[in-house]
Amino acid sequence: MLAYIIRRVFILIPTLLGVSIIVFLMMHLTPGDPAELLLGERATEETLDALREHLGLKEPLYVQYGMFLKRLMKGDLGETIWTRQKVWLEVKQRFPATIELSLVALSLSCFFGIIFGIVSATKQYSIFDYVSMLGALAGVSMPIFWLGLVFMLIFSLNLGWLPISGRLSVGIDLEVITNFYILDAVLTRNWAALRDALWHIIMPAMTLSTIPMAIVARMTRSAMLEVLRQDYIKTAKAKGLSNFIVIFKHALRNALIPVVTTVGLQFGVLLGGAILTETIFAWPGVGKWMYDAVMQRDYMVIQGGTLFIAGLFVVINLCVDVMYAVINPRISVQ
Repeated sequence: MLAYIIRRVFILIPTLLGVSIIVFLMMHLTPGDPAELLLGERATEETLDALREHLGLKEPLYVQYGMFLKRLMKGDLGETIWTRQKVWLEVKQRFPATIELSLVALSLSCFFGIIFGIVSATKQYSIFDYVSMLGALAGVSMPIFWLGLVFMLIFSLNLGWLPISGRLSVGIDLEVITNFYILDAVLTRNWAALRDALWHIIMPAMTLSTIPMAIVARMTRSAMLEVLRQDYIKTAKAKGLSNFIVIFKHALRNALIPVVTTVGLQFGVLLGGAILTETIFAWPGVGKWMYDAVMQRDYMVIQGGTLFIAGLFVVINLCVDVMYAVINPRISVQ
């Protein structure tokens, strides 16, 4: 197991290197000049050349990429062009908001997706099975940005049940410790802030969880149907065990193996999907930050943020592979 983990860790290096090359080339092939964006269209050519020299934009592409890798080896993701702040500090400040939103969305996806999948499998071809799978198909088909706007129109503008954007309402004081507002509210026993933070995260999390929830439900149903046809399940039923024990103790544990893979991959997808969700709901996370960076042609933010998310995605996949043996000890690492 340890040797397997070490090998997977070494795979991170070429993966992240390939991601950095692709992002670097794509950013330099797209039209636009960061110097002109910073100084405006009325800037003189001398001023533009001086800024390009300062940013290293006049060097050949391979030299610019080498400078980027050199900074990366030192743990330096560079500085943002607009605020001149360290990219790593910007990520550290905004990442808790993104991970908080993604964790809540993933919890909703797992809870409802697994329950719907189990019930659909145990009641195959019933009305619930047809309705839930039709809902799963609709959930996969609906774009996040469209669904978010529909939720805002219904629950915020028409019904007034949920706030339309942000993480906290104006006038709510919260002592920030970890930048996870829900956790900070619990640690400081600020129940008003906790209630307000939960109220703000419901609609973005619902929007972000629809596609993963549908995928988890369909995967759980498919895996449960396959497991329920096995001989050991028939033996367990023949022994007189209750349906609850047969399903949750014997069948679900084996059926969870492909589901865990799906959930792990969907968590990485949630981090990517958070870009649209955070932009729609003005959620101050990494996704909204990177969207603004794309609009402003901030090379360092896009490169650093993409590498950070890619590295996190690969680490999540590693954790999923390790969890295989925990869920089912019969699985051995080859």
